Amino acid sequence: MLTPLLQTRIFDKIIVPYTSNNKKPKQHSDIGRSLWSGAPLPPIPERVLDGIPGFLAWLALLLSIASAVAFPRTLMFVAAIVALYSAIRFLLAGIANGRGIEKIAEWEQIDWHQKYLDEHDNTMPLWDDIHHVVIIPNYQEPLEILQRTLDRLAIQYNASQSISIILAMEGGEPESNQKAEYLVGKYKNAFANIYYTVHPRGLVGEMQCKSANQSWAARWYINTIIRKQNLSLENIIVTTMDADTRWHTRHFEALTYHFITNPDRHKTFWQAPIRYHGNIWQVNPLMRIINTYATAFELAYLTFSWWTAMPMSSYSLSMKLLEKSGNWDTDVIADEWHMMIKAYFAQDGGVQLDAIYLPFLADSTTGNNVLDSIRNRYSQTLRHAWGSKEVGYMIAKLIENPHVISFKSLKLLFRIAHDILLAGAGWIILTVGSQLPVLFHPNIAPIQLDEFLASPNKISFVVEGFLTSDPAWLLLAISSITMILLVVVFQYQDYKVRPKRIAPMTIKEGFLEVLSIPFMLLLTLLVVAMPTLVAQTRLLLGIPLQFIVTDKST
Repeated sequence: MLTPLLQTRIFDKIIVPYTSNNKKPKQHSDIGRSLWSGAPLPPIPERVLDGIPGFLAWLALLLSIASAVAFPRTLMFVAAIVALYSAIRFLLAGIANGRGIEKIAEWEQIDWHQKYLDEHDNTMPLWDDIHHVVIIPNYQEPLEILQRTLDRLAIQYNASQSISIILAMEGGEPESNQKAEYLVGKYKNAFANIYYTVHPRGLVGEMQCKSANQSWAARWYINTIIRKQNLSLENIIVTTMDADTRWHTRHFEALTYHFITNPDRHKTFWQAPIRYHGNIWQVNPLMRIINTYATAFELAYLTFSWWTAMPMSSYSLSMKLLEKSGNWDTDVIADEWHMMIKAYFAQDGGVQLDAIYLPFLADSTTGNNVLDSIRNRYSQTLRHAWGSKEVGYMIAKLIENPHVISFKSLKLLFRIAHDILLAGAGWIILTVGSQLPVLFHPNIAPIQLDEFLASPNKISFVVEGFLTSDPAWLLLAISSITMILLVVVFQYQDYKVRPKRIAPMTIKEGFLEVLSIPFMLLLTLLVVAMPTLVAQTRLLLGIPLQFIVTDKST
């Protein structure tokens, strides 16, 4: 959902734009006056903002096709620049990921409660006053998965006194009440409290999605528990998580310490690194490289100090910040970035994200075979790529709040747009720009097939061909080799921290994992680039997406 400035009311199938004060929207002639006065700019239709990534992707495709015919060398140079940037990005991620692994090892040795006792002063809250509210949105999640999740939460530091659980069930799931009642009865002594809510199906203006479900649960807790018992919001931390998240055993201990010692605790999100290792040995060997790549980059983003880290999957913030930000929106599929942006503007740009370097395990999509695995991963990425809406949402918030525009805000916009546009328009420029010119103009290739076959020293011929041809070819070659080598580095780093196997790896399994490295480009095309482009195109055309639970069964 966009801001009140950009929302629509729907009554009897009539859509009426409205502003936050219900006055007639300003006309475009007021834009200059709005900029100078600091007042909000005129409303822009949500469809226009949602369509920005898709428009740029299709524009990139059309320009690439036209340039491949008319300006092939120029297009190849642009593609080479994108490839070089991607290679540098991989290199920095490899370095940051290595440093992140070191920090995790350091954090695992710290006694966080003792550290609090050593550092506590009168300006900080007391440890025993901190309470965690953990929301677990779930829909058609197997009972054994939920029990596994609750078992891991039950062994957190002082869970029976400091952690309250809310099982956020969906009304659209048959027998969700019975499942919740069973879990409440089984774990009632493991936590300070365990509740369950049932998010009704078919509410006007809502989607059946994680964001709407956790919003319902948080609203219930605030209205039913906090307000009726007159509790203070000052020392309550709310954590929302995927139903299959397995927290590090010391996560909430570390989170409590960092909440207490952070003077900006009500302007902070906390995020732990994700390791997609929960069922790594059940994932098809060809597909594990995708999880390796995702695990490496998520940790790198948290570790690289210049980069703006964003919440992902399971994260925490203070209940006070959640309420001030207006809770989670109920029609958003990709809730994490959306909530960060929403809170950022609720605090006039004062929000930040801090890392908790204690990784949690998450399950990956699986399948009965390679095609099934690819199909399931495609569906998951399609859902995640719906977060492309956040480019437009961020721009809308900047238009609505010109007083918040700053270097920090533009940096946040760049961070949001970066991955979204790189996976869409950037991928098109890289692939089409490096391949199509040769199809239309075979003579510009650095190596001609007939000359290569006739050459007595083929290695020297290839090297000389790249060195003496257009510099774009050399850049493309160097960048490609660099990225392949860094994928090997990611694989090595990932192997060091994967859970131990019960059974030894078979020869076939090992061969497929090695084979996945040269097939990385094809796999990312199928399960990253294509679903991203489909999602962005659907947003451009205004075609909705239904929340789909992907198969992660082991």
